[in-house]
Amino acid sequence: MSNIYKYHHIPSCSLHHLYKQTIHSNQNHTTKHMAKLIFLLAVQILLLVVVSSSGDGEDFARTMDRKLLGLHRKEKLTHFKVYWHDILSGPNPTSIMIQPPVTNTSYFGAISMIDNALTAKVPMNSTVLGQAQGFYAGAAQKELGFLMAMNFAFKTGKYNGSTITILGRNTAMSEVREMPIVGGSGLFRFARGYVEARTKWINLKNGDATVEYSCYVLHY
Repeated sequence: MSNIYKYHHIPSCSLHHLYKQTIHSNQNHTTKHMAKLIFLLAVQILLLVVVSSSGDGEDFARTMDRKLLGLHRKEKLTHFKVYWHDILSGPNPTSIMIQPPVTNTSYFGAISMIDNALTAKVPMNSTVLGQAQGFYAGAAQKELGFLMAMNFAFKTGKYNGSTITILGRNTAMSEVREMPIVGGSGLFRFARGYVEARTKWINLKNGDATVEYSCYVLHY
């Protein structure tokens, strides 16, 4: 007997019940599909909110374990001396005035950029340990006083590539001048300390000078 013949003899009430089941099944399938779409849409909206809120500047910083940067180790104090050669004369000066002073009676307002050699001993032809790079500016009206802002960039031995940063007041006519070490890089990361500057030689005609920098550096 054919299937058509079978369904032909199904009572109308049964056909109505079968029709309702089919409609209900389709509705369930559609409902589940819509629920899935709504869920995916909600997840995307949530991700968009998180991403947009992360860029508003409120949570740009986080705390971290000191051990990751080696800060669990004990600080050590390193001392060394270098000789700073400020050369204004000749065909290759290492100190260039880029802003003249405001008057002819003082150095106030003048700015000089430097790339001075740092040597192991007083003579300029001794071993070069690095370069002093930065600037000094006349910051006193009634005396010869400078604002010093420079990096000592080392290029020999185990400190090759490391730096310390010096920022401070230098009254050039004083016998000893102290200036802070405010930071560093390489083996001198998180550095702090101070330097003592002593003039070892100066040419009063052209301004060339050699200054001893005795450096005391706390670092990890």
